[in-house]
Amino acid sequence: MQIIPSWSALACWVCVATLCLPASLAARQTSDTVAPQTTHTLKPQTLVSAKQFMVATAHPDATQAGYAILKAGGSAVDAAIAVQLVLGLVEPQASGLGGGALMVLWDADKQQLVALDGRETAPQAVTPDLFLDELGEPLQFMDAVVGGRSVGTPGTVALLAHAHANYGKLPWQDLFKAARQLANDGFVVTAHMAEQIADSADSLRTFPATQQYFFTPSGKPLPAGFVRKNPEYAKTLDVLAKQGAKGFYQGDIAQAIVDTVSKATNNPGKLALPDLAGYQVKPREVLCVDYRQHEVCGMGPPTSGTVAIGQILGMLSHFDLKKLGADNPQSWRLIGDATRLAFADRGRYLADSDFADVPVQALLAPAYLKARAQALHGEKALDTVAPGDPLPKVSQQWADDAALELPSTSHFVIVDAKGNVVSLTSTIENGFGSRLMTNGFLLNNELTDFSFKAAEDGVPVANRVEAGKRPRSSMSPTIVLKNGKPYMALGSPGGPRIISYVANALIAQLDWGYDIQQAFSMPHRINLFGRYELEEGTSAIAMQPALEALGYEVTTSTMTSGLSGVMITPQGLLGGADPRRDGTVLGN
Repeated sequence: MQIIPSWSALACWVCVATLCLPASLAARQTSDTVAPQTTHTLKPQTLVSAKQFMVATAHPDATQAGYAILKAGGSAVDAAIAVQLVLGLVEPQASGLGGGALMVLWDADKQQLVALDGRETAPQAVTPDLFLDELGEPLQFMDAVVGGRSVGTPGTVALLAHAHANYGKLPWQDLFKAARQLANDGFVVTAHMAEQIADSADSLRTFPATQQYFFTPSGKPLPAGFVRKNPEYAKTLDVLAKQGAKGFYQGDIAQAIVDTVSKATNNPGKLALPDLAGYQVKPREVLCVDYRQHEVCGMGPPTSGTVAIGQILGMLSHFDLKKLGADNPQSWRLIGDATRLAFADRGRYLADSDFADVPVQALLAPAYLKARAQALHGEKALDTVAPGDPLPKVSQQWADDAALELPSTSHFVIVDAKGNVVSLTSTIENGFGSRLMTNGFLLNNELTDFSFKAAEDGVPVANRVEAGKRPRSSMSPTIVLKNGKPYMALGSPGGPRIISYVANALIAQLDWGYDIQQAFSMPHRINLFGRYELEEGTSAIAMQPALEALGYEVTTSTMTSGLSGVMITPQGLLGGADPRRDGTVLGN
């Protein structure tokens, strides 16, 4: 294999965004100032091209931070660290230091893929009844989310430090500058963030620190254009810049995290200092599935993303989607029912493979997927969908999981001048996580990604709560190879819908020839559990009568994906960002 060449740096960079307010604007205003309003629309993004390097994230400030690192000669991992530190500040509802992340990396020197798991872990003191009430019944979801009970041991900081130690180029301290400056000078609240604050206003008022941060002095949710400073976050960054991950997992910050969780006035939790001190990043198995002369690659459990995407594509490989076309209801019947079959297996088998015997290879075996695809050869919607048996009678060993995974996450992709590629998805789970805040950042509610019930009729649930275990995820950081070299990298936030967002974007590009921006802007049509969801306010709703004629119940809903990605071609780099969020792309 040959290393991807470094192209000339002569091409100028391009910025495309639904909202692109420079950091300098924030620096010129006080925290009581409202910046000029910027129209926040879903008009199509423009495909961005470059020759040397590229960064695509969910927020313009984060994209600019990553671009500056790449321009200074940093590696893709260096830029990823700078990006994540800024995202935790400017997009706190989605990801941050108090959450977890998964990274898939193409190492250009070794010409190989690496998968790193920075997912949160359950505290050692948890028990199987963590999310059951006094009668042994599952709690209502939001009753479990808000407060300390739902907080797992954060993994993002450890992942960033681990990746830098192995793949970083610039000094660790240099990667904190952009985030620290924004925290001290202030950043501009986007329309997307303001909308999410307003939607979560009641729960954000639960704790004084959170209320003070996300509301104006007059008690109103922060509006779009408000400039928010976060000096506590800047202090935290100073500690991490000097002490590394140790400054987070030990010492004053660790103690503050534990105190915030254990002394929460609502739902005190189990997190303790040994949980933080003992946290470890785990290398995971890289999984690749063949699809249309490409290899679609990600990581194995505890995320279900790559397995489910691999199953969907494996079943669809037996059908000519290119010939059917993107506007054909039969294409979407096949995609929707293949997704349902994959989700049936996901609910039965997928969990942290350190705690459950997950039959990953059997679930992705071509013969198994060909057999599953037989159900798709009709012309109507499947009446019922059930888990398969990838191994003899294995389905009898586990009960179905009914965990509710809500969509608040972020994704970004970076390609550096040497050809290294980072595809990283990070999260705090529900929007604003547990609503607990300390040291300038929010704490996750990832433990609610476990099944609230440990067993059903005496049969265990694979994704049940256990001490030290990592909850199942749908995060799908993906790198596609062609002829053994990176061809495309992508991913998205969106809870369980992540799997469909990514799979459908792959189909749009690999089957229908869409460029990466067209694939991300394509209206969403999603079927996870039998009911077809069409994206409200888009051309997708025109397909409702045809899908209903095929036998589906059809609804319309808002689907705030956040796809971002880069294609690597012989001519250069092509980048795209989801028009539904504040995504931007910069390249050189």
